[in-house]
Amino acid sequence: MIMIWYYIILPILCIAIVMSISLWQIFKQAGENPWITLVPFYGPWRWIKILGKSPWHFFFLLFPFLDVFIVWLLCVDTSEGFKRNKIWEYFLAALFPFIYFPYLTLVKKEKFVNPKTLPQRSKSVFREWFDSIMYALVAALIIHAFYFKGYTIPSSSMEKSMMVGDFLFVSKVHYGPRLPNTPLTFPFVHHTLPFTSNTPSFLTWIKLPYFRFPGFEEIKKNDVFVFNFPDGDTVSTMYQSNISYNVLVKEVGRDRVWQDKTNFGNIVVRPVDKRENFVKRCIGTAGDTLEIRNTQVYINGKKAINPPKLQFNYQILPNPMVVSKRQWQELGVSKDDIKILYNSDYAYIPLTNAMRNQLEQLPEVEKVLPITMEPGVADPRIFPFTPEIYPWNVDNYGPIYIPKKGDTITLDLKNIAIYERAIRVYEGHQVEIRNNNIFIDGKISHQYVFTMNYYWAMGDNRHNSADSRYWGFVPEDHVVGKAFVTWFSWDKDASGLKKIRTSQMFKLVR
Repeated sequence: MIMIWYYIILPILCIAIVMSISLWQIFKQAGENPWITLVPFYGPWRWIKILGKSPWHFFFLLFPFLDVFIVWLLCVDTSEGFKRNKIWEYFLAALFPFIYFPYLTLVKKEKFVNPKTLPQRSKSVFREWFDSIMYALVAALIIHAFYFKGYTIPSSSMEKSMMVGDFLFVSKVHYGPRLPNTPLTFPFVHHTLPFTSNTPSFLTWIKLPYFRFPGFEEIKKNDVFVFNFPDGDTVSTMYQSNISYNVLVKEVGRDRVWQDKTNFGNIVVRPVDKRENFVKRCIGTAGDTLEIRNTQVYINGKKAINPPKLQFNYQILPNPMVVSKRQWQELGVSKDDIKILYNSDYAYIPLTNAMRNQLEQLPEVEKVLPITMEPGVADPRIFPFTPEIYPWNVDNYGPIYIPKKGDTITLDLKNIAIYERAIRVYEGHQVEIRNNNIFIDGKISHQYVFTMNYYWAMGDNRHNSADSRYWGFVPEDHVVGKAFVTWFSWDKDASGLKKIRTSQMFKLVR
């Protein structure tokens, strides 16, 4: 019912109201009953007929978000009927039809005529190009903002499920399109202007609150989804999100990070929708309790379903050189991973179960040993970065509860390390610990009610993925969309036509 309201009833009501205010006098002048402007579907149909436009305009009025673009086009054509065809007049007609058209008919007493009956108006080459580019740009921006977004896999964290060089379409309609936080932005650019190192591509003069239109489904466990990097609110322009700002501060100190521009660049703060895009698999959803025992994920005490191409790191005995580089490549191992394998400082290789089984069949290979960390061996890089309280590592982690909207969680001096960032950064409250008491917005607090859903994201290449184990929860307002289909794939290790990975093309993401 919510989706019907947002995508059908509300747009129809808005169009009817705008039409009634804007077109009442125009319908009169065209010999139509002005009350028709208030009739859903039929009113827009008559408007299209008055303008002499093709019926396909009405067809696209039935699509959410595209209907806004079609109304703009019809407003521009209506402006033509008043012989108002300057660029600034088009903008007035498209953005303020409820003011501009009544002004023309009631104040200026101008007459509307069917634009198709007017003499053909010659346009300069510049104007022809400008109009075409503007129409295409607006249509593309609407599709980009509310329907689909292109994305490229830059790292190996999801291999072999998704490969470096895969080009994805990310669907925003599955989970519901998100209203842009920063609408004043350079088109089709994420956070930095082209040909610059740190010039923002957006202005923060207008900031919109988080709002998500209804989607066709909720985020489910094992969905591959794209989200804005939760730890990317503050970044070094030298390292971007390759190394977290918080990690840099821990390693070298805040003063040096901010003052040493040669090594760290500028320190910038980015709004949610301008943080780096990450793609991972959703392992836990809001309300779940997650735990990792010897690499196996458990959700609410039960074994989670493992992705079919899950990878872990292995050691090859007696040594990796017993397998030739050609054999490694035939097995599907990338050149970068082969280099790491032959490096004595690392000497490990990420493998799926199927790849491991193939290796074990080779007579020259004695053993393929998993490289895992033992329970209780604390890794200080692991969220929530308190190894003295939570001695967790990538292979043995938790249990940890993933907050759900409306949840009331009892806070103490132990679990505040887990939930402090969510309360402070994602939900915008001041958090302090004084005299062994937790203060939220200046008041002693023993409980907190979460206002958003949170998710747990992990890469399928488990030992080579910077994910929720390193930076915590993914808030719902960071979610961009669902990875939908791989439409193209480029293999940087191959040459010639073999660089095009046809096996990955037009493949649904699973």
